[in-house]
Amino acid sequence: MSLADFGWDDHVEAAFAAHAGKPDTVPARVLIEFNHNYRVATDQGELEAVLAGRMKHHAQSRADLPAVGDWVAVRKRPEEDRGAIVAVLARRSRFSRRTAGQVTDEQVVAANADVVFLVMAMDEDFSPRRLERYLLMARESGAAPVVLLTKPDLVEDQSARVADALTVAGDVPVHVVNPRTGQGTEDVASYLKAGRTGALLGSSGVGKSTIINRLAGADRQRTREVRAADSKGRHTTTHRELIVLPGGGLMIDTPGMRELQLWDAADGIRETFDDIDALAGECRFTDCRHRGEPGCAVTAAVAAGTMPPARVESYQHLQAELDYLARQQDERAQIEEKRRGKIGAKALRQHLKSKRG
Repeated sequence: MSLADFGWDDHVEAAFAAHAGKPDTVPARVLIEFNHNYRVATDQGELEAVLAGRMKHHAQSRADLPAVGDWVAVRKRPEEDRGAIVAVLARRSRFSRRTAGQVTDEQVVAANADVVFLVMAMDEDFSPRRLERYLLMARESGAAPVVLLTKPDLVEDQSARVADALTVAGDVPVHVVNPRTGQGTEDVASYLKAGRTGALLGSSGVGKSTIINRLAGADRQRTREVRAADSKGRHTTTHRELIVLPGGGLMIDTPGMRELQLWDAADGIRETFDDIDALAGECRFTDCRHRGEPGCAVTAAVAAGTMPPARVESYQHLQAELDYLARQQDERAQIEEKRRGKIGAKALRQHLKSKRG
């Protein structure tokens, strides 16, 4: 296979120009990442790759390191199917979340996707509030979002679920998909023309791997049933992987995410809650928080029954989460600035000491 089969185009070629001509350095796309060990695709075949020491040392955050879907520059070892990643090329899109746990850092879940498929089951695990969160991050990613509703056979009133999803999705396309029977598979495939990349995102057990298998025409990915008691999924996919489909498109399969903490989504929240944003322009105060302030158009809409209270509560919760994240990012930036200042001061002292010596 050539790099064109993995989405190589003029944009990527221009991004690689700074590395072209360097000894043993070739362009590649990241297929698999597992604990900072990578499998990448080049014009010369697939390689096992690790991070070059200089790149690892200079990375200021996890987001500076390669993610599945990234285009990278690789220094290939002569006569070996191994190499070292020396640079990540500029991304045209990235779906990110805050890393799980207490660390305030960005984790890139999928890079350089043209479309992100937000997969949600229609069974008891269906949640409009979770879908809002995924849509917010998808709109911020730079890729086009599409909602896929799976397991329609497990719910009696499909139309109600679809209506709820359409209300949240706004102008984002919504498709009902049952990959076990093939229903809706052609809708997914229509977004993945040759060289275009999709990414499947969603909780465990919603059917992402089954969708991959249906599109690939083979059991590429392992699947497991969800727990019948609560419709909760079990993790089957354990790592992210870029898969080439028979029709020429590509798909990034991702493990189910137990939580999706927001990361830098100010623009996305305005797009996802454009109905609230439009009403906010009619509020008496420009800094209205829509929490009962006098002259609040949003509160008035809730009282009139034209705005669901749960949607406003979700908006306020997500906005508060973004405000908290911004404060943490500021604190982290201050700590990092102090750390660099100490390193610089130490280097200067050592330089002056060596000159005196």
